Amino acid sequence: MEMTRVFSGIKPTGHVTLGNYLGAMRRWADVDQYRADSLFCIVDLHALTVDHDPARVRRLSRQGATLLLAAGLDPEVCTVYLQSHVDEHTRLSYLLECVATDGEMRRMIQYKEKSARERERGGSVRLSLLTYPVLMAADILAFGTDEVPVGDDQVQHVELARDLAVRFNQRYGHTFVVPKATGPEVAARVMNLQDPTSKMGKSEDSGPGIVYLLDEPDVVRKKVMRAVTDSGREVVYDRETRPGVANLLDILAACTGGEPAALAGAYQSYGALKKDTAEAVVEVLRPVQERHRELCADPSHVDGVLRDGAERARAMARPTVDAAYRAIGLLPPVSEAAPVAAGR
Repeated sequence: MEMTRVFSGIKPTGHVTLGNYLGAMRRWADVDQYRADSLFCIVDLHALTVDHDPARVRRLSRQGATLLLAAGLDPEVCTVYLQSHVDEHTRLSYLLECVATDGEMRRMIQYKEKSARERERGGSVRLSLLTYPVLMAADILAFGTDEVPVGDDQVQHVELARDLAVRFNQRYGHTFVVPKATGPEVAARVMNLQDPTSKMGKSEDSGPGIVYLLDEPDVVRKKVMRAVTDSGREVVYDRETRPGVANLLDILAACTGGEPAALAGAYQSYGALKKDTAEAVVEVLRPVQERHRELCADPSHVDGVLRDGAERARAMARPTVDAAYRAIGLLPPVSEAAPVAAGR
């Protein structure tokens, strides 16, 4: 029986946060890489869909890859690579653009939100922002992916990948595995410490409400101790009416393996809860930061992992992408085609 194939990626648009780690990366390292044939990708091409600094994208791409390894991904067990190093992503993306519709793209919630923000700033909206869900579909479909572990905000994009796979298979013959989105069994939901109704996202690049994986322990403590709490003094777990306290309890539970509601009963004050949460976060980040320092001191090791990972990923994706090119009606390169008979 073939192993389940899992694909997931992280975008180098900002520094990796505690939310990225507790919500996704830790599960990739502890569970997904061992239970499945897994690929984990720095999706650097997606970072080009908005205004960006080229040097920063390169720096964050390398940092992101190093942090995936520091978080516990083992290149002997799974495949870690950069999206731009594997041409099959872009080769397949164009074919899928020929299957997707303009209406589908414009209905994407993230496109509506991001394009509205760009226009508010007086900027222009890049075409790639409209089409990037198709590139994401190509990321997934190129590998015969069965499962895509994603947060709620990305489920719509995985649904698009499913729709495109089914449509392509129906029109041109069975080519793609139809993937499904999966969430972690216990989702560690980490919200912004200063705005507990918003996700702790890495694209907002600064702010005291975001804990980054590479924050120094004293910086982590300061951010957690200054977290917004709620009116009242009682420590209870209620996401609706007490989002600030609930967020701290969620973080503490994710770091210690407890249950948020049960942990609430152990605290008489917000201050004590904040102090314990801060120390729990510092302890969870300590081994990741130590391993990150070791990896940064050995850049050739990271280079080797990315080189080998890209080679493996290319070998996995090429047969499917080549099959899609043939299915949709494109001739293979002449060197691969049957020899042309000599004229009489």
